[in-house]
Amino acid sequence: MAGCLNPLPETRLKLLAFDTSTEILRVAVQAGDPARGGVFEHEAEGGPRASATLIPVILDLMARADLQLRDLDAIVFGRGPGSFTGLRTACSVAQGLAFGADIPVLPVDTLLAVAEDARHRHGAESVVALLDARMDEVYSAGYAYEGGSWRQAAGSSLGRPEDVTVPAGWVLAGNGFSVYGTRLPAAARMEAAPTASALLRLAPVLLAAGQAVPAAHAMPLYIRDKVAQTTEERAVARATPAVQP
Repeated sequence: MAGCLNPLPETRLKLLAFDTSTEILRVAVQAGDPARGGVFEHEAEGGPRASATLIPVILDLMARADLQLRDLDAIVFGRGPGSFTGLRTACSVAQGLAFGADIPVLPVDTLLAVAEDARHRHGAESVVALLDARMDEVYSAGYAYEGGSWRQAAGSSLGRPEDVTVPAGWVLAGNGFSVYGTRLPAAARMEAAPTASALLRLAPVLLAAGQAVPAAHAMPLYIRDKVAQTTEERAVARATPAVQP
């Protein structure tokens, strides 16, 4: 998502938000003014468990918030980049619930949610958002918060930790620091995540900007094209002699 985002306004929108792009399942329901305790949240182990636990968690939070799906203004989900299985789970659940309730879906970049979490928790305003992509790679994107607005300064990319670029005075925010350590560039580091509450804070501006889509048009954002070779590709690799130095 390129360009500039308007300031995050006060809102009383009724929203469901969730992210399953990482190993943590994150869900939140906003039933009223966030400043008055109108947000109900849940975080737990995700990964392979997310597909089985996401809907029960949603139903529990909706009941606690005393809301029906048809009461929602939109369903917000982290569209990626992230785990293939997690992104498919989030998108399919968002689509299914939105179809049934006839409400729009708002896909949000997970790296933008990381940047917003870093701003909210740590006050960071010039952020290279980072998520561990496994397979010795990381997802990253740059965001600047200027005059109350987010601007995407560098598009989402996938690459080796050594290839991440952090401008002078910017911070790295996200996860994977313990895994990649000194392989990442020298910069201030802040733990941050694509939390459901970050999605809720981002949603009002994105909805006002017309970013919501019908359920059928909600799609994950994949950056890595493939995570595994086909049977044929593995057979070819085994039959190809290794090149000797």
